[in-house]
Amino acid sequence: MDYHPKKLLTIVCEAVLEAPLTRDIQRLGAQGYTVIDARGGGHYGVKRAAWSFDRNIRVEVICDAEVADAIATHVAACYAPDYGLVLYVGDVGVMRPGLF
Repeated sequence: MDYHPKKLLTIVCEAVLEAPLTRDIQRLGAQGYTVIDARGGGHYGVKRAAWSFDRNIRVEVICDAEVADAIATHVAACYAPDYGLVLYVGDVGVMRPGLF
């Protein structure tokens, strides 16, 4: 099967960012995104998501490299200084490139 190269941009952040972040993601050129509740532990301790203010989400975007870079640059400038988040990008191959 032939796969088409894209980027998978993943942002793990505070749940309070879901609405503005997903608006920005679409405004910056992504065709869509996936939001998943996230729990875990790390540098800042354990996130158990027991309270709504303590929740994290994972936002995944499959897109072209230019769109991934635009979103990452925006997130770094607008959200990273004031919110806890992790952002990473990797290469993926997709079956239906027109969806992304």
